[in-house]
Amino acid sequence: MSKPAQKKRAIELRRRGQSIKDIAAVLGVSKSSVSAWCQGISLTDKQKEKLQQKQIDAGNVGRQIGANKNREKRLAAIRDYQEKGVVEIGKLSERDLRLLGIGLYWGEGVKSRSGMAALVNSDPQLIKLGKLWFERCLHVSEEQFTPYVYVSETHAKRERDIILFWSKELNIPSGRFKFIMLKGRPKKRYENHDSYYGVLSLRVCKSTDLKYKIQGLIEACKLGGN
Repeated sequence: MSKPAQKKRAIELRRRGQSIKDIAAVLGVSKSSVSAWCQGISLTDKQKEKLQQKQIDAGNVGRQIGANKNREKRLAAIRDYQEKGVVEIGKLSERDLRLLGIGLYWGEGVKSRSGMAALVNSDPQLIKLGKLWFERCLHVSEEQFTPYVYVSETHAKRERDIILFWSKELNIPSGRFKFIMLKGRPKKRYENHDSYYGVLSLRVCKSTDLKYKIQGLIEACKLGGN
């Protein structure tokens, strides 16, 4: 296409409301050339509004693409560190499990003088690890566990599903669970409503001496860290 023909075409496109950038791309010329050819053409308010919206939409698309790339990068980094972590930690020894369990109880366990020994959290993996620690390192039998589930009253209709979830995770008969509804909590329904299973307190019956033993182990770790 000759330069006069390009100029004529540029003017036609500009009058239709096309942007300088888009016209330059269509004709394969520089934006400065298109700007010079079209400098005497005024766009209507509707055409200006349309171009402005197009710029906003393009910016949103660009931000979404950037967000997706950052997300992929983050997930790849997480997977990489998880794989490295598995190699670095390897299989837990009995001593590893003992120390890890002490740390869990130090942070998430019931340490008051009255009541049963209990590990409290909403993370099933943490509770499962705590149960393994109780059994293997402290010789607690399965019959001694009495799990309590605490959840907002907004989940009242999900009682059966919640108990079955924890029963399967911990391999404890559902009949041994206590379901405690918390009243007066915010009644807003969150997006994760149907995938939330409350906070579980894994209690050990008749465990006063066990609590003293655990406290002694925690104190030993405190001294060992000094």
